[in-house]
Amino acid sequence: MQPNLAYLATELPNWLAAGFVFIVLFTVVLLFTAIWQTSLPTAWYALTGMLGWLLLTGGLAYRGVFLETSATPPRFVLLVLPPLGLIVTLFSFSRTRQWLDRLPLTTLTYLHSNRLAVELLLYGLFTYRQIPDLMTFEGRNFDILVGLTAPLVGYLAFHRHSMTNRALLVWNLFGLVLLLNIVINAVLSGPSPFQQFAFDQPNVGVLRFPFVWLPGFVVPVALFSHLVAIRQLLFRTKQTAHYQPAIRHSS
Repeated sequence: MQPNLAYLATELPNWLAAGFVFIVLFTVVLLFTAIWQTSLPTAWYALTGMLGWLLLTGGLAYRGVFLETSATPPRFVLLVLPPLGLIVTLFSFSRTRQWLDRLPLTTLTYLHSNRLAVELLLYGLFTYRQIPDLMTFEGRNFDILVGLTAPLVGYLAFHRHSMTNRALLVWNLFGLVLLLNIVINAVLSGPSPFQQFAFDQPNVGVLRFPFVWLPGFVVPVALFSHLVAIRQLLFRTKQTAHYQPAIRHSS
């Protein structure tokens, strides 16, 4: 079955694009802030890399490179492989893992609040037939729950200190599952050899500028933040489980 691409060139309102650019800037600022708290030079290198990547992918999207849906392999692969490769690299070496363990969970937790705005804008894209309903909170996408709870979780865990490491770990695992759920559904509903459903209204919105930054930047940052948090919290939980208090002997 061939996907319906009739809405690929639909003109979209400026507020949708502006809102998404704001989300991207919010994500850049919070990730820069998190890295800055470990090393200022590293933060500037990271900011340069982020802006360079956004300019590159945004420029390609603006020229319509990703709108060629018949290309093999699918061109959207160019959006996701470099960020995923970077994440794998950072988790593969001892020195970079030590750096990951110094990233502040406070900032990385609050960063997930951007997912509330993402879900609202995805619904906007759905109303203009740019994505299928299954990618919204009316369908199979429950990622809005992470965006709604991130500020509360951050407050309880890092300001009130009333949330345990185990509970924070469970929340991050929950968020990771929801993220993978929408990613899988988005890939399988996009116009590509992998498409399995939503042929009447496929996922074409994320192939356009500036929405290519969702799979090319915002989602990888969310994945990275969850993985860093899970790594740190697993270590803390393991330490707590193996902690044995000293036995006091009465004199």
